[in-house]
Amino acid sequence: MAATDRRSLLAAALALPGVLPAAALAQSIPDEGIVALKYLDYRDWQPGANRMTVKSPSFYVMTPFAGSWTVEGAVVYDAMSGASPLWFNTLSGASGLGVTDYRTSGDVKVTKYFDRWSIGVGGVYSYERDYISRAGALEVRWWTADRNTTLSFGFGGAADAISPSDREIDNGKRDTLDFLFGVTQALSPTAIIQSNLTYSRGHGYYSDPYKTLDHRPDERRIFTWLTRYNQYIPAYDAALKLSYRFINDSFGGQSSAFDVTWTQPLPQGFVVSPVVRYYTQSAANFYYNPPFPQGFRIGQDYTADTRLSSFGAVTVGVKLAKVFADGWVADLRFDFYRARSSWALFSSGSPGIDPFSARWIEAGISKTF
Repeated sequence: MAATDRRSLLAAALALPGVLPAAALAQSIPDEGIVALKYLDYRDWQPGANRMTVKSPSFYVMTPFAGSWTVEGAVVYDAMSGASPLWFNTLSGASGLGVTDYRTSGDVKVTKYFDRWSIGVGGVYSYERDYISRAGALEVRWWTADRNTTLSFGFGGAADAISPSDREIDNGKRDTLDFLFGVTQALSPTAIIQSNLTYSRGHGYYSDPYKTLDHRPDERRIFTWLTRYNQYIPAYDAALKLSYRFINDSFGGQSSAFDVTWTQPLPQGFVVSPVVRYYTQSAANFYYNPPFPQGFRIGQDYTADTRLSSFGAVTVGVKLAKVFADGWVADLRFDFYRARSSWALFSSGSPGIDPFSARWIEAGISKTF
């Protein structure tokens, strides 16, 4: 592998999500644009029953312009079909026989770079037949003179409208405010760490209109701490990526996620990245175990949605990328996910829930220009 290829692969391996540009560690305007096309195929199932399938093409582009500006945007289309998890509502959806829906989402962000700081403004619009979301965000980054330390400040807001296909609901609206503070620190020429704190506060409709007797609080507060550490290892010409995420939810649940990724360049421009992830969460205060509708009281919050139960999950995956000449990169990723209530780490898992499995395959191609 040529020396220039090794440098570009190392930069990509050490780059942290949320720190632009992805192809460079310095906080300055990128000197190249990028265009990328991806396709995701997702399927999940439980013993004896297939559930959801999702087909999702997406398109992303980023380009610098006018010397100190960048603009980037993405379009995603999701085609979904299937059924809700087993238990309580065996099949759910507008028809009562399952889910058939699509989602179209687009976002755009414009960033202005100065000598020691940058400011970005973005917007998002997402449309489903029964759900519309509009959001905007402002992000400011400041870095030291040696560009080894970067501070990030972010503020965003979202306005959602929920309108079930099978009936009308009262005041199906939800508003959310998000606040972010982050620090990115280059520890050495081969190591970088990033830690973000996020606080989200929302008010409005949180119940699932397609689930029987589902009634949730009309206010939600979520605190998130996310830390990533990336280390280049010269002896193997590889990068080790570690991450931990903690979430505290006012609904009563807490969750932790641990990720380990190894990024290994191979001959002929190939890069392989195996990943292992463990996730665990406790149940929401108003979640009740089977049999349905055990615990239900008129006028009190109640859900039998197993996504708010206590469980643990393991994901194993691998990504293979191939770097071609003239800035072309192709990649293929496969992930397998398995969740069990008995795998919960910091709480007793919710009983009466069958294992839940999923797999997703993602193929992509990108070009720098």
